[in-house]
Amino acid sequence: MNVIECKGLTKQYGRIDALKDLSFSIRENTITGLVGPNGAGKTTLLKIIAGYLKETAGVVKVFSGHPFNNLETSANLVFIDDNMAMPATMNIEEILNAAGSFYAYWNRELANRLFDYFSLNPRQLYKDLSKGQKSTFNMIIGLSARCALTIFDEPTTGMDASVRKDFYRALLQDYLQHPRTVIFSSHLLNEIEDILEEVLLLAEGRKRLHLPVSELKEYAVGLRGKEEKVNRFTRSAEILRRERFGRDSIYVVTRYNFNKTTLQKAREAGLEVLPVSTADLCVYLTARNKGGIDDVFNQD
Repeated sequence: MNVIECKGLTKQYGRIDALKDLSFSIRENTITGLVGPNGAGKTTLLKIIAGYLKETAGVVKVFSGHPFNNLETSANLVFIDDNMAMPATMNIEEILNAAGSFYAYWNRELANRLFDYFSLNPRQLYKDLSKGQKSTFNMIIGLSARCALTIFDEPTTGMDASVRKDFYRALLQDYLQHPRTVIFSSHLLNEIEDILEEVLLLAEGRKRLHLPVSELKEYAVGLRGKEEKVNRFTRSAEILRRERFGRDSIYVVTRYNFNKTTLQKAREAGLEVLPVSTADLCVYLTARNKGGIDDVFNQD
């Protein structure tokens, strides 16, 4: 069953297309990473899915219905980001007490355990928390709500690395015990890829790819060596990245479907065969220039 279905989804702000003809679906009980550079349209997409914004064109369905101002969508969804509005006069323990009336599957016991683990002061007002503490508290709300659709939009802003690691672990542990559909938007793909099942990559409002993480890891290969030899092995291949080293050596990331025999021949020819991390691959797939910042200095 698909929890989310989008076909030809478009969102315009005046003359600006934030989303352009976007089509994809997200299955029930999966963790999907939504990644892409700033301005790719990630937050706009999530707000449309959550029913906060109305699309300009195309079709979007959440739980088989149109999400905009839809009570069924709202009742089965929690949206966590770094701009959450909390009552200014309530301390964070009071906010936890009130949360139970909003979420049908709210688990106060889990919230209490996470609250204690992260050593939050129950009497502190939300507005007085640091940026990292607010993100941690928001995360507790998102996990403890146990909604059928849980959306995290850059939820770790301001968190220390150790807290982020604990958060990812907590998310995975609770997901395994209580499966639901999770969308996790982040710039830190290298940190979250181990908890993801699929990755949806956006660039300039368009879908660049939507793949299981296992396939993304095998999507491309890196070759480094003498330029003439590298060019020979990649003559008919799609080049995603090209960097020069010294006078006659280059490194390329290619989508060419190399098999074990071809890779062995590349090694025998003196080329290095290198894996490409998913984080780097997503950068290369969304970059406008195949040489990255080096292209700025290689035009003389």
